[in-house]
Amino acid sequence: MSSSMMSVTSLNTKIKSLLEATFMHILVEGEVASVTYHTSGHVYFSIKDKESAIKCVIFKSNANKLKFRMENGMHIVVEGSVGVYTPRGEYQFYAAHIEPYGQGALALAYEQLKEKLKNKGYFDSARKKPIPKNIHKIALVTAKESAALYDMLKIIDKRWALVEVTIVDTLVQGESAGSQIARALKYADTLNVDVVILGRGGGSTEDLWCFNDEIVADTLYSMKTPVVSAVGHEVDVMISDFVADLRAPTPSAAIEMILPDAKEILFMLDDYVQRYKQALEQKLEQKRRLLKHFEEMFQRSSPSRYLGDFGEDFKRLEKELFRIIFHKVERFQGILPELEKSFMQHMYFVLKQKEQQYISLGRQLEIKNPALQCKKGWVQLSCEGELIEPESLMVDQQFTLEDANVKIEAVCLSKKRYHL
Repeated sequence: MSSSMMSVTSLNTKIKSLLEATFMHILVEGEVASVTYHTSGHVYFSIKDKESAIKCVIFKSNANKLKFRMENGMHIVVEGSVGVYTPRGEYQFYAAHIEPYGQGALALAYEQLKEKLKNKGYFDSARKKPIPKNIHKIALVTAKESAALYDMLKIIDKRWALVEVTIVDTLVQGESAGSQIARALKYADTLNVDVVILGRGGGSTEDLWCFNDEIVADTLYSMKTPVVSAVGHEVDVMISDFVADLRAPTPSAAIEMILPDAKEILFMLDDYVQRYKQALEQKLEQKRRLLKHFEEMFQRSSPSRYLGDFGEDFKRLEKELFRIIFHKVERFQGILPELEKSFMQHMYFVLKQKEQQYISLGRQLEIKNPALQCKKGWVQLSCEGELIEPESLMVDQQFTLEDANVKIEAVCLSKKRYHL
């Protein structure tokens, strides 16, 4: 047996030593294929070019540091080492770091998350809450000792010192900053303030990256209190800017955007006072003229004036009446004796007539007195209160006999008519 003969394990071990010693910390670029995100946290994938492919894995500890999500067909650059799995004689590439080809990982991760959240409706304007016009309480979510906090407090004191400020301290940079910012925002949402400002000053893309964290976006989306995102400088646009209800280019600008300027308010109030005084004076002048007009109308149509006019007319008519009466009296004074004589004669004639009528009526009354008319043997017949003649009585008919002294109820037993 040849002395150069070796076992499979020895061969694989020598190959492993050779490959791992030769291909350490190398960069390989290619197209992603067959990517699998395992539940363990490891990511298994292949990279290929037009002619060949190599299997790759990035373990959980390094996979958690990836800022973007690998997808099939993506062109990437992988940094790592070649390793051999001795029991099966298989080799693969163990990735330590992955970058998009020709594009930064952070930039790609930013675009991926932006597209994802956009599709979920996180950026829709219809869901954004309006910032209240009158703000009494405000919560500042930022680092407690930061320049951004100092700038915001300075602007608040300058513009509107009446607002009540609550500072919610949080990390604004680093690996754990995203989760801390999310917790701080959730706490601020329970403070019953009018608005929350998420603020931080400028910095590099890496420094500001925690504001692009998906957990921060999820928290902003679920908040009930209106939120202003004020991160970095005007050129810095974070994911938090898209999800928040309002984006401010800087922390200082956020305060200027939501709080009124006390000086402007004072000038405005002074202007309102002057305009109110002018309007009030105009109204008073209008009312004075209207009152004077009503007073003149009242005087022209007042009852006292009418009574005065009626009094003058009454006096005039009274004088005219007395003049007419005196004229009539003077006119008829000459004929009064003659009228008196004629009146007396007429009255004497009327009295004589009435006396003759009285005597005549007395005679008629005496003649028509029933007591005098009733002669012996003669009575008056009536039936049911009406006078009747004897010839109209029927046999068996009841009737009444009555003279001046007696009234008798009777029944006709028989009837006989005399023919003359």
